[in-house]
Amino acid sequence: MSALTEVAKPAAAAPPAELTYREAINLALAEEMASDPSVVLLGEDVASSGGVFKTNEGLAERYPGRVINTPICENAFTGVALGMALVGMRPVVEIMFSDFLPTAGDQIVNQLPKYRFMSGGQCSVPVTIRSISGATGRFGTQHSATGESWFMGLPGLRVCVAASAGAAYDLLRTAIRTNDPVIFHEHRGLYARKGLVRRGGEPARIGRAAVVREGDDVTIVATLMMVERALGAAEILAREGISAEVIDLRWVRPLDVRTVAASVARTGRLAVVEEQVHAGGWGATLTSELTMAGARWRAAPRAVSLPADVCIPYSPPLEDLVLPSVQRIADAARDMVTA
Repeated sequence: MSALTEVAKPAAAAPPAELTYREAINLALAEEMASDPSVVLLGEDVASSGGVFKTNEGLAERYPGRVINTPICENAFTGVALGMALVGMRPVVEIMFSDFLPTAGDQIVNQLPKYRFMSGGQCSVPVTIRSISGATGRFGTQHSATGESWFMGLPGLRVCVAASAGAAYDLLRTAIRTNDPVIFHEHRGLYARKGLVRRGGEPARIGRAAVVREGDDVTIVATLMMVERALGAAEILAREGISAEVIDLRWVRPLDVRTVAASVARTGRLAVVEEQVHAGGWGATLTSELTMAGARWRAAPRAVSLPADVCIPYSPPLEDLVLPSVQRIADAARDMVTA
């Protein structure tokens, strides 16, 4: 079976609805559990009062025995999910904070992405790891990482980043239906944000970015909460007569270099906006891929990211200071256009 095979037929399309990011995730989980009895949810406190971040509200009651609380041992319950997948189930694992992804590192690096290869294609591993990402919550340095680029170099693994309610709904459905393991990053700073969700229909395409604002002067590529901030920066720039194109990357693995390249071919300028250190991340990889493909730069690409040697602080003013802001993004883009 191919990695892109969908195992459940899409539900009939329903009228668009405005939902919060949290509600969109809950809806995607509920619909996939309703349409496919092999879908189960497991993780720490996932069945307790709707989960720590209330994304699982009502699921334990609607689907008895399929929302499973686990001990605090990420490597163990991710390994259990691997076993479930190998016997035909579609487990969804919740990792409460992305900072704890490395505690499941053996499963994520050495087990989940390699089974299809080692079995000569006889085994598929449809495991979705929901990783709750990002800062702005004043949780301190051990609970604030996005972790979005930590595993982007692993063959056999998909890495997804949801920046809006609509994207979260579409992408989570795709992740659950995919026959390869997927790390699905959701940003807890977005849980209360509202957006238009188009229910049912075809799932999102794997590895396809979305142009969320068109422009001609500079290309801004972002993920997770930084997409919202990039759009805010584009509004500032528009008032100054600068037209910024904003691309929501959506997938870190595989990267949609083609969509970004088409935009850069028009603008000649690129700003990557990351809630992570730039070195070793998707922004550096994307810039490298574009350059090697022959991109013609009108100005050197810019990275708006976290400081290279500073951990995310607990202090609210300091946390705000280290994160890319709307103004910093606007300043970087403006500098390229006016240089």
